[in-house]
Amino acid sequence: MKIALFSDVHANLPALEAVFSDIDGRKPDAIYCLGDLVGYAPWPNEVIEAIRARHIPTIAGNYDYGVGQNSNECGCAYKTDEDKKRGERSIRFTNGIITDDNRSYLKSLPSHFRMEAVSVKQKQSLLMVHGSPRKINEYLYEDRPDESFRRMMEAANTHLLAFGHTHKPFHKIIKDGQTYRHAINIGSVGKPKDGDPRACYAMLEWEGIPDFSKPGAIEVTFHRVEYEVEQAAEAIIESELPNAFADMLRNAY
Repeated sequence: MKIALFSDVHANLPALEAVFSDIDGRKPDAIYCLGDLVGYAPWPNEVIEAIRARHIPTIAGNYDYGVGQNSNECGCAYKTDEDKKRGERSIRFTNGIITDDNRSYLKSLPSHFRMEAVSVKQKQSLLMVHGSPRKINEYLYEDRPDESFRRMMEAANTHLLAFGHTHKPFHKIIKDGQTYRHAINIGSVGKPKDGDPRACYAMLEWEGIPDFSKPGAIEVTFHRVEYEVEQAAEAIIESELPNAFADMLRNAY
């Protein structure tokens, strides 16, 4: 089984188109989107419509939830007053141009997906969320203690947890007794924050039903995709969005 997972497009159409082209060339069995289609760039409608046209199963990110509710809050954890003001301009801009149909689509998105592999002897599941199993906008960073991840996944009844939201990809393999659990942050298509401006998505592969008694039961590959960053940055500058968002794209922070 080979599945492509992407998230945090944040209205960056050139990045999404480049990722779709790359995914198409790798021919996965399935594609899932883990949310945050909108915000911070000028193409929220185009991004939503591109994902809808491909009938990609999609869950709601915190930004999708806010815009779906026509709210002025995106559930983002801004660190400074300046960041908060820029964020308020972003969601106001997005709410001002989103179509009624696309807002309804965002409002309809589920909170999570669970994919199950079942045999006579066992059942394994892949849980896909935006922030965490507990909260749509909880940040799960790589430096979170293994024990915290282990307890979270045990409570969620999964050995394989995929999520986004932080825009920083990583794969943690956590020993739990005689088994291993996998926590996978799939990075961001449209707004990376790890110093690499290329779009990012993850490909997960396994044979049959994963044997989680082995640490290598799942193969995880992060694909970085070149796209026209400057095109997206210039479009931001020409829009009503804060110019700082263009610099964030160029420098991935």
